[in-house]
Amino acid sequence: MNKIDSIDLKNKNVVIRLDFNVPMDGKKITDNSKIVKTIPTLNYLLNNDCRICILSHLGRVKSEEDKSSNTLRYVAKELANLLNHPVKFVNACYGEKVRDIVNKSKAKDVLLLENTRFMDYPEKLESTNNLELAKYWASLGDVYINDAFASMHRAHASTAGIAKYLPHAVGFLVDNEITNLTPLVKDTPHPFTVFMGGAKVDDKLKLIKSLLPKCDYLLLGGGIANSFLKAKGAKIGDSLATNDEDILKELNNLSAKYKEKIVLPVDFTMDNGIIYDVGLKTIDLYQKYFNDSKIIFINGTCGKFEDERFTEGTKELLKALKNCGQDVYVGGGDTAAAIKKFGYQDSFKFVSSGGGATLEFIADGSLEALKWME
Repeated sequence: MNKIDSIDLKNKNVVIRLDFNVPMDGKKITDNSKIVKTIPTLNYLLNNDCRICILSHLGRVKSEEDKSSNTLRYVAKELANLLNHPVKFVNACYGEKVRDIVNKSKAKDVLLLENTRFMDYPEKLESTNNLELAKYWASLGDVYINDAFASMHRAHASTAGIAKYLPHAVGFLVDNEITNLTPLVKDTPHPFTVFMGGAKVDDKLKLIKSLLPKCDYLLLGGGIANSFLKAKGAKIGDSLATNDEDILKELNNLSAKYKEKIVLPVDFTMDNGIIYDVGLKTIDLYQKYFNDSKIIFINGTCGKFEDERFTEGTKELLKALKNCGQDVYVGGGDTAAAIKKFGYQDSFKFVSSGGGATLEFIADGSLEALKWME
């Protein structure tokens, strides 16, 4: 796997895949962390007099209406401010007009094409890694750089297929992620504790099954914990949990097989019989596991932390992690948002830019799109 500083990029036309899938409130970006983390790579390309053509997705596009609410136009403005350099937004990501605009650009020009997932409607071309689409995007440059770690757990046309047609390398962000997350993959010290929260266990079951043989303890929160409790026969009312009977059966089997590893909440914050957060007895319990660990990975939150009524569990969990004195590695997504919300940005060993990508890398030691970069 080539790294960005190991290949000749001087005066090259570069197609770069970044992850600008940032949270939005209308036209406003509510957290620009993902954009900030791309600046070192973009500055490196500018210093090498490259012409830069940026690809990224934003949200999911399943209809024409989704396109209007998932435009990258406002990301282009934020990027220009952070980069302190003009950024031209191109309001399409495919076609001869796009090719013409890109071909007419010059050294040090930065272009951000429209959301790559616009190519998922009406046909799913981006997310199915359509190679004709990948070939088109590859035709826009001389070199392909992938610096979109948070999107590399999926082999899409813009994250994987392009590498088939161009010399390629990973950027500084991806290299930094792999370097920092490797202790969780190789020669991991023990006891190794994982905290996993979040809403849907259905999406993370495969990863839970991969992590359980590797970690010493798996502490749970959020809808994932609710699903395990439900599987064991606990009465959780209308609390967020899976209704898939096959998954519930599998969770019950995992609870029996790994009963010494899986640790569930013992108290909750509720409203009208619905679980929205864990209680302080649970945090005290989890603190003991943190204190006895040598390395900890956290992905997800304890509950609905974005609601001020249910912040205590997540806030106290982060405090417990900070105070335990161990090396704590944090998966991105909601976890990173919670860390920023509660002021713990500089409290842990490493905060990843990825959510699902971080989990998959730790569980499998690689990522689908990363394999295309080899």
